[in-house]
Amino acid sequence: MKRLIYNDLLRWKSRADRKPLILLGARQVGKTYILKEFGNNEFKQVVYLNCHQNKFADTLFRDFSVERIVTDLERYYEAKIVPGESLVVFDEIQEVKDGLAVLKYFCEDMPSLHVAVAGSLLGISLKADESYPVGKVNTLRMYPMTFTEFLLACGRDRLVELLNTLNWEEINAFSDIFINYLRQYYFVGGMPEAVKSFTESNDTLLVREIQHEILDAYMLDISKHTKHKAGKIRQLWNSIPAQLARENKKFIFSAVKKGSRAADYEEAIQWLVDAGLVYKVERTTAPIMPLKFYCDYSAFKLYFLDCGLLACQSEASPKDLLLGTNAFESFKGAFTENYVLQQYIAVAGVNPYYFSKDNSSMEIDFLYQHEGSIVPIEVKAEVNVKSKSLNNFVNVDFADKHLKALRISMKPYIDQGWMENIPLYAAEVVFRKEEGKK
Repeated sequence: MKRLIYNDLLRWKSRADRKPLILLGARQVGKTYILKEFGNNEFKQVVYLNCHQNKFADTLFRDFSVERIVTDLERYYEAKIVPGESLVVFDEIQEVKDGLAVLKYFCEDMPSLHVAVAGSLLGISLKADESYPVGKVNTLRMYPMTFTEFLLACGRDRLVELLNTLNWEEINAFSDIFINYLRQYYFVGGMPEAVKSFTESNDTLLVREIQHEILDAYMLDISKHTKHKAGKIRQLWNSIPAQLARENKKFIFSAVKKGSRAADYEEAIQWLVDAGLVYKVERTTAPIMPLKFYCDYSAFKLYFLDCGLLACQSEASPKDLLLGTNAFESFKGAFTENYVLQQYIAVAGVNPYYFSKDNSSMEIDFLYQHEGSIVPIEVKAEVNVKSKSLNNFVNVDFADKHLKALRISMKPYIDQGWMENIPLYAAEVVFRKEEGKK
């Protein structure tokens, strides 16, 4: 399956100042697949070592002699490793002692060799490892498949080409087709195994089974790697769909367990964030750059890494999602926000903020910084697009900031001067254009 991160890997390969690569990302987003695919296509040889429960890997990094490590790999695989022609991949690198620390020595002693590492809980290891090779590695982060990657997997390359033109008159002519695929994406999401199953079988029950298996694997990771914190992490994780179902999606600790406080769950939230399983969107109190200076760390929202997994965890009916019925009206906004956020983070690589006014119901779903300005975003699940809060935010409360907003909804594109309405199915390509990415 085509993944847009492939272009980032190509740029890494050709960098004059290239260092060993750390590929971050949650379990089962496709890290191993893309590294093997990249290696097979762009190098004469791939040397791949999975470090999970591997006795050879346990002894490979017994010292930091890069020459000895490469020689041991050559003997193990009966292959000659040639800088410039070979890609060495260490998977599940967090499972072995000093696996990350040794990257410093690959950078210093054998910089011409292409080395890449990945791991399902590598984000957790980076937080805990005191021997992280600061300044000696490049990093990339991989996310679930975006909507355009889903379209490519469905064989709709021409539709992706059309979206990328941003020719709204032509795009509007295909809106029904795009909306149909968007509803499929709401259900399937972007986990590669679920997408592959759906495109090959069109079996919704099988897709849901795969999603359950992925969620079960996450729970096993939590139990294995957190021990005494596992119960709190699971409680918090299981509460997210109900939190998102509320009109005000601000995370409420007492909704996890009666009487709970922030201090009870701070470590649990950070674990889920570091594992890549949730996105944390924090509140900002003013649309002024840099937004981080005005961040209210006590108020935030938590979203799932993938809208398909959110649908599974919420036990949303495939029929309701695929046909767009009103059976889950109260939760539809949560799916749509999760979808838009998922596209933005995959493109920009950073979390946006949200805005809410003190002592008021006014709330703006997302705010992000772009080329020296702040862009407010309002997300609407369907064509009912009354935007009173967004209008007041841009044209009244912060009129002196001369902001231009985005409203992302099921309606066709329209530019109203102070605000552009973007069709939901085009959110990713608009974000990509604004970020200057292809």
